[in-house]
Amino acid sequence: MRIVRTLALAAAGFIMAAGAAAAQTTVRWLHIEQNPAQVKIWEEVARNFEAKNPGVKVEMQFLENEAYKAKLPTILQSKDRPHILYSWAGGVLKTQVEAGVLEDITAGVGDYKNKLSAAAVEAFTVDGKLYGLPYNVSQVGFMYNKDLFAKAGVDGTKIKTWDDLLDAVKKLKAAGITPIAVGGQDKWPLHFYWTHLAVRLGGKPAFEAALKGQNGGFEGETFQKSGELMKQLVDLEPFQSGFLGFKNQQALGFFGDGKAAMNLAISHHSATQRALAADKKGVPEDKLGWIDFPMPAGAKGQPTDTLGGVNGWLVTKGSPKEAVEFVKFFVSDDVQRALAQQNFIIPTYKGAEAALSAAFMQNVAKNIAASNYHQNFYDQDLGPSVGRVVNDATAEIAGGSMTPKQAAKAIQDAFKQGN
Repeated sequence: MRIVRTLALAAAGFIMAAGAAAAQTTVRWLHIEQNPAQVKIWEEVARNFEAKNPGVKVEMQFLENEAYKAKLPTILQSKDRPHILYSWAGGVLKTQVEAGVLEDITAGVGDYKNKLSAAAVEAFTVDGKLYGLPYNVSQVGFMYNKDLFAKAGVDGTKIKTWDDLLDAVKKLKAAGITPIAVGGQDKWPLHFYWTHLAVRLGGKPAFEAALKGQNGGFEGETFQKSGELMKQLVDLEPFQSGFLGFKNQQALGFFGDGKAAMNLAISHHSATQRALAADKKGVPEDKLGWIDFPMPAGAKGQPTDTLGGVNGWLVTKGSPKEAVEFVKFFVSDDVQRALAQQNFIIPTYKGAEAALSAAFMQNVAKNIAASNYHQNFYDQDLGPSVGRVVNDATAEIAGGSMTPKQAAKAIQDAFKQGN
């Protein structure tokens, strides 16, 4: 009897141990966020989710932006790949879907998607299937230091045209102030100039025509003109010395330290520049201005057209159902409001934008809401292969080793090769 009882207890213990092991689910979450203040909130969100879901552990993993882009294809093929990935959507997302490395989460999300911006959700939808949830929308524009502008006698509120911007650059240089900080080593910050000029010059019709191979594609007049105007700015030498050796976070810190008057930035970099400044304070809210990207002469786009991102979280193939639940939890009203209150994001949860506390971010939110054409970053929208050439070619224009015509041809050649 004692032997039987001992065996029974052992069996019961084994079952309990097996049950405990089965109950422990680890959700691996890979992100690229460098702002410690924002990451702290994310960590709190993860711990709150764990508290509400006993037996689930959320493991945060970090990769720097460029390293993330470079290593992601290999990471996605690993058997230990993360369950949740950062994404800019666009053509890169479509390539990942075609590779079969993402999970269709349509059923797992259900009606929850209706609580989010429909346009943002659409960015994470491919062929009617949902592969992730958006948590942030952004706009690209010039953030500027009001004190440095005042020192040079420049009124940022009056910069509306491309010529206005060029005049401001000349006045800033004459006052001994570096006009613009840029992270040229990362290349994508330079692609903002060429891309935004194309958005202004041709609007949505030019981009859609190029996708169809019409009007010369990305080698057409709109895109060559974009390069020419970009070179017009570059020829004024507006950037900090050695800009091609600066990574974006270094450039943001340079701006935050008051060493440059402007930075063509993604809207949430208004908070990042503070975190990366030497004093961790950067340019304060009341000294930070915003300029919508100016309109060149003869532009066919609308002043309300915006360039920016729709950022979110993808779920990889074979991930536990808890990964989807965590993404929903992360893109919930309470979490979105907490991040918006600190002005880290422009939220996608409907109504959460009311929590934005800074006039700077409130203005950007209004711009995006008023936009009928919000163009995703070209280096993401056109897919990884073409996007890489866009970044390379625009950096070559900035460095003077490629003409605008050569750059447009290189981009079109890459586009034709990939289609």
